[in-house]
Amino acid sequence: MSTLTPDLLSELPLRDDQYSTTASDRDDHSRDWGTHPDDAVDPDVVVWPECTEDVSAVLELASDHDVPVTPFAAATGIEGNAVPVCGGISLDMTRMDSVLDVRPDDLQVDVEPGVFGADINEALERHGLFFPPLPTSGDIATIGGMIATNAAGKQTVKYGKVGDWVLELEAVLADGSVVEVGTKAAKTSSGYNLRDLLVGSEGTLAVVTRATLKLAGRPAQRRAGRVVFDSFETAAAAASDIVRSGVDVAALELIDSLAAEMANAYIDGDLPEKPMAFLEFHANHGVDEEIDFCRAVLESYAPLSVEFGDESAQADLWEARRELADATRAYYPDLDSIVAGDVAVPISKYPDLIERIHALARERELAVPCFGHAGDGNIHFDVFADKGDEAEWARARDTYETIVREALRLGGTATGEHGIGRGKRKFMTDEHGEAGVRAMRAVKRALDPDGVLNPGKVLPGPEAGGD
Repeated sequence: MSTLTPDLLSELPLRDDQYSTTASDRDDHSRDWGTHPDDAVDPDVVVWPECTEDVSAVLELASDHDVPVTPFAAATGIEGNAVPVCGGISLDMTRMDSVLDVRPDDLQVDVEPGVFGADINEALERHGLFFPPLPTSGDIATIGGMIATNAAGKQTVKYGKVGDWVLELEAVLADGSVVEVGTKAAKTSSGYNLRDLLVGSEGTLAVVTRATLKLAGRPAQRRAGRVVFDSFETAAAAASDIVRSGVDVAALELIDSLAAEMANAYIDGDLPEKPMAFLEFHANHGVDEEIDFCRAVLESYAPLSVEFGDESAQADLWEARRELADATRAYYPDLDSIVAGDVAVPISKYPDLIERIHALARERELAVPCFGHAGDGNIHFDVFADKGDEAEWARARDTYETIVREALRLGGTATGEHGIGRGKRKFMTDEHGEAGVRAMRAVKRALDPDGVLNPGKVLPGPEAGGD
């Protein structure tokens, strides 16, 4: 692949303040939240488009001259999705950050990709609406990044993933062509579903420049609760039973005792350092009856305590869960995490996966805190080790890969919401089979024949770039 020379830069119809080759700007775009400093890669240039036409011009030039382009926004990703592994252009979408049009009568909103999730909900509040599937990082993550990874959050068990709420996308293909995919209608049977093809493609097929999102009315009743158990395996079994019993829960999160200890240390909290479930209920009527149903399911698991509060108590109940991503890193300042895992399995297999993870941690004498979206079978975990100790680091890496493959064996997936990025490409054939990966390669070649869009991501092998 080629680098972007000053002469090529001058061909772009951009102002001087829309691109930079300074060392500090390039360094700022060399990593995301989950990337270890040793694995950072500087782009040759950072470009800030401000409209669809800017994105189109950049991609057309890049395609003509074989220059790689890596979309970038808030850098909250885990798997190096936004790391420019082949150099080239880091396409920073954060200046395209407007809420364009709210249509409350249609329960729809049009937004640009660089807008933060919290800003979307702020614009919707006066209409009594909200965008339900925001991830835990929704306050600091952009909607473009969420669409790119088909992100999910604590409310997925009730509302689904971000991609389930995307109606229509405007996107720019690798050659600079602008396409509109999907529809603002509630349903369609027209042609191939290109919208869902772009959702979750991590910027390897196109760059989204506008999204039309579905909305929901804010529930009149909201309740939050916390349940403490004597073991994480019991907590996982209870969570599985809650979902399978049909309890209408809006969020169902678990944290193990180590994660609770980490949260207390980080927020100076006083949580019981025991396995816990955090729950939330949304309804327009009958929420107390649904909570009573949940209590009845919980009884057979002999929880140590069960407490529910009104909406004013939710912030306190959820603070520990919200801060866990940072809390885990802060707890072991002298250790590194392999990467924050996010495997998911069918809900009936959730307890089996939890038991296996904890058994591996004990056998291999490693710290492996677990927490996650139990309601949809998604578990987050870190495997901590001393990167300077070659044997310990190898043991930790093998443990991480064993957990991922165990999730696949149980009928699950290597990633519930973080995406494949760089780190999980090795699992793609295991999960999708050789024929499935071949089909994905064919799609990639059709939409990006020169491989300039986010090379080195999603697909395994050197032909994906960046190896």
